[in-house]
Amino acid sequence: MPSTDASLLASVDARTKLAGSNKMEILLFSLGTRETFGINVFKVREVSQTPTITKTPNMPFGVEGVLSLRGNIIPVISLAKFIGHDHGGSKFDTMIVTEFNKSTQAFLVDSVDRIIRVDWDKVRAPENIMAAAGTNQTLITAVTELENGKLVSILDVEQILASVVGEPRLPDVPTAQLETDQYIFFVDDSVVARKEITGVLEKMGIKFQQATNGREAWDRLQVLAGRNWADGECLHDYLKIILVDAEMPEMDGYVLTKLIKSDQRFKGIPVIMHSSLSSNANRAMGSSVGVDSYVAKFDPGILAETLIPFLQR
Repeated sequence: MPSTDASLLASVDARTKLAGSNKMEILLFSLGTRETFGINVFKVREVSQTPTITKTPNMPFGVEGVLSLRGNIIPVISLAKFIGHDHGGSKFDTMIVTEFNKSTQAFLVDSVDRIIRVDWDKVRAPENIMAAAGTNQTLITAVTELENGKLVSILDVEQILASVVGEPRLPDVPTAQLETDQYIFFVDDSVVARKEITGVLEKMGIKFQQATNGREAWDRLQVLAGRNWADGECLHDYLKIILVDAEMPEMDGYVLTKLIKSDQRFKGIPVIMHSSLSSNANRAMGSSVGVDSYVAKFDPGILAETLIPFLQR
């Protein structure tokens, strides 16, 4: 493999056209086992051969060391260690450099295969959960199927990164002045993200309802919007904000936002996208489907600051 596989990751601009199409692109890779794994291409900055890794003392579990990449020192993480398959049979001389959660890191893999394009409605939440070695932390966020019937497990790299760097401490946040029956609705397929959002909302004194994927969220929102309202009342009087993730099984956040924005029953209710994909391209994708604001994971203080002006409207 060349030092940077430009053919695999070319034409990012073309990928922004996927917004609202309910499609995603997955980079397939192997960890030296029979399983095929995947990661959303939007999280991938480059693929290259693994250079010399510098060992450092007191490294967290799964971190092999650090390396210098264009003047920046980034951690190198062994994915095989997290799934309990680092048995010394693979060299892991290929690395996937990723950029999400406002950080850059390299993941060691055995080999990279190709990029596939799939419909989000063909991406399902896993039935048999793979847990991190020695823990009960979920590592597979979704599963999809190739044309030959082979399953692809999409790794929850957000959970893996949280295991390495630790979850952010909840800061002091302002209390929201809402009526007793007013609430926020949020949807996210990441256990780590749901835990953070729940912690922030509880600390702000905000009631909430939640869902774990886009399809479930839309079904629940339909039920909320279908209530029989008293004269002069509407959903906007109670549901103050809809917080959506970008990447979700069955229906992504872009399609969900398009559905919300095209339904008059949700008129006036802001949609905020809360995503680990914080690049300008992803922000543009959100804007193209009508997102009212964009906030990057995982920063509880910024999340609270983003919510407050919308709650005060």
